[in-house]
Amino acid sequence: MRKLYLFNLITLDGFFDGLNGDLNWHNVDDEFHEFAIDQLDETGMILFGRLTYQMMASYWPKVNAIKNDPIVAEKMNSLPKIVFSRTLERADWNNTKLIKDDIAGKVAELKQQSGKDIAVFGSSNLSLTLIKRHLIDEFRIMINPIVLGSGVLLFKGINERLELKLVKAKKFKSGNVLLSYVMA
Repeated sequence: MRKLYLFNLITLDGFFDGLNGDLNWHNVDDEFHEFAIDQLDETGMILFGRLTYQMMASYWPKVNAIKNDPIVAEKMNSLPKIVFSRTLERADWNNTKLIKDDIAGKVAELKQQSGKDIAVFGSSNLSLTLIKRHLIDEFRIMINPIVLGSGVLLFKGINERLELKLVKAKKFKSGNVLLSYVMA
């Protein structure tokens, strides 16, 4: 059985996305890149919602990403990916499958397969669906030492209490802190 984890960067005030999709607050350095490579090495598949998929697909396969971050680009481009969207007509990024319905059923099926962990990066609407159906096994939240004051809250739309248990914490030299939780 595969584990499904959610990974997201957030601000100290809980935003994963600035207004109008502003992500220039992401505190990314060499240590973060090492972490990203290690995390991708443990990952066998990535799940996306439409918006995050389009953002990632517009960056990772491009020459600039491959030149500036060849290891992560190779991993992002080669890993199997699923984009869940009712409106997207096609998914052209390498190794990507488009699924339009039965998100929870498909993800539950994927988790039953053997293989490396499954990741959800970004994709707050998809994450919300998976959280409400209790399909997330681990929450990996990297807090960046910044307060935006406004933006899009990571857990906006969760209307029930989620009891979580901290299983791992890692401090980065940049001031980022990675907190890993499982359901209590």
